[in-house]
Amino acid sequence: MAAGESRNVGLGQMRANTLIMIVLAGVFGVLAVVLANIWLANQRSAMAKAGDVPRDTVVVAAVPLKFGDTLSADKLREVAWPSGAVPTGAFKTTKELLAGEGTKQALQSIGTNEPVLANRITGPGQRATLSAVLAEGMKAVSIRVNDVLGVAGFVFPGDRVDVLLTRTVRSNDGPDKSFVDVLLQSVKVLAVDQVADESKDSPTVVKAVTVEVTTKDAQKLTLAAGAGQLSLALRQAAASKGEETERVTLSDLTGEMPEDIAKRQAELEQQKAADAAAAEERKRANEKIDGLAQAVERVGSQIDQLSKVKPTPAVAPAPQEQEVVKEVVKYVQPEPPARATIGVFRGVKLETYDVPRQR
Repeated sequence: MAAGESRNVGLGQMRANTLIMIVLAGVFGVLAVVLANIWLANQRSAMAKAGDVPRDTVVVAAVPLKFGDTLSADKLREVAWPSGAVPTGAFKTTKELLAGEGTKQALQSIGTNEPVLANRITGPGQRATLSAVLAEGMKAVSIRVNDVLGVAGFVFPGDRVDVLLTRTVRSNDGPDKSFVDVLLQSVKVLAVDQVADESKDSPTVVKAVTVEVTTKDAQKLTLAAGAGQLSLALRQAAASKGEETERVTLSDLTGEMPEDIAKRQAELEQQKAADAAAAEERKRANEKIDGLAQAVERVGSQIDQLSKVKPTPAVAPAPQEQEVVKEVVKYVQPEPPARATIGVFRGVKLETYDVPRQR
């Protein structure tokens, strides 16, 4: 009997737990339905309020526009826009935007569905030139660059760059001093070569970069172009603030003192002078060798010319008649001398006497 009663008690507890779970599930289900209805009601109320916000129209680009594109009705369209959020310089109607004499052109790249603002297009009859892009009080100055100084062609219209000036100052007391200064910071690039389109995205090697600067900075750039070499340093797109800079010299590169640099410079100058003297000596030796070679060549050419001349045959003169003189030799008997010398020995002594010769 005890086992049967315990079995019945267990079944009763299981049924009670099942009922409790069913009741809880029903309560949570009802609660979820109530919360969903409250959320939907709030959304409908918000949408109703949004529908009550005053609306206006704004002219946007129907197609992508780039620098110099002519504006026309087929490239523009009007869209609804909240009245309190209309951008400054926006146009409400296409007719208002195109009003005025002459055509209007885009001064900057304008994407599809982007509002067309007054500062991004030319005025009536105005051309899309750099003068139209310049801000009030700013000037456009061009800087001569090459494939290295121009950041390898990766500078595009709309970028911001720092302008660096490298120069060498000659000193009478010691070696020349070379250094680099940051001349201008965060300068806006208006054009590269003759291209001012900000939608340009392919790097090309350029010869000149045009930047937007104040009048004083334009004077600095013009003066610096003749004082040294200008180069560009591309800045991060979001980095428009200036930073503290300092002059960089040769000692900053190697850590050497000015005395060491002067000593090395003097050694280089001596080596340069020795090389120049050796080159001059070689030049003089080469000139002497060339002179000898030219003299030998002239003698050789003269010998060649003489060898080519045919000798003139010698003509023997005609024999001349000569008179033959015959000499007759006659022998005459000389007369004997009138006196004769006679020697007489007297003892051992010889005595001579001159006596007449008898005939």
